[in-house]
Amino acid sequence: MRIDFKNCSEEELWLYVGKHLAIHGFEAVLVGGAVVSIYTEGAYESGDLDFIIQNLSKDRLPEVMKKIGFLKKGKNYIHPDCKHLFIEFPPGPLSIGEDSSIKEIEREVHGSRIKILSPTDCIKDRLSSYIYFKARECFDQAILVAKAQKFNKSALRRWCEGEGRVDVFKEFINQLEKLK
Repeated sequence: MRIDFKNCSEEELWLYVGKHLAIHGFEAVLVGGAVVSIYTEGAYESGDLDFIIQNLSKDRLPEVMKKIGFLKKGKNYIHPDCKHLFIEFPPGPLSIGEDSSIKEIEREVHGSRIKILSPTDCIKDRLSSYIYFKARECFDQAILVAKAQKFNKSALRRWCEGEGRVDVFKEFINQLEKLK
């Protein structure tokens, strides 16, 4: 699998790095803004890819990432030819707000299985940033995903209720209805 690091999209880089991590035994789930970019086909660009490692220690990451040209600089992994995107491995476990029962989607890439948040969990993730960090741009990203992808409205409502923020669910649905 080849990649043009100078011009790759978040999705192309996810497929490339995700496959590489899977080959080396890492069970990595793509989370955060890059998921929004993928689900909106580039309508939103994040600038980075966040992977949560679910099964192995991160001790081997520098060595494994170096094999595909990424060097660790601070908390990020940078490729010298990929000036527009970088990789980060935030600490786990995989959770969204108080919910740790996340069911990611698997995709097969040349015989390897790689993972990404579902559209519903991506919306929850963005709304979580809105709820806990007052990040209005994340609310807007959740709307972009909801317009572009099918999502489970009742699961989203239950999650908002579990976070004690049914008002955010109502705000979200009202905004989505206005845009139809």
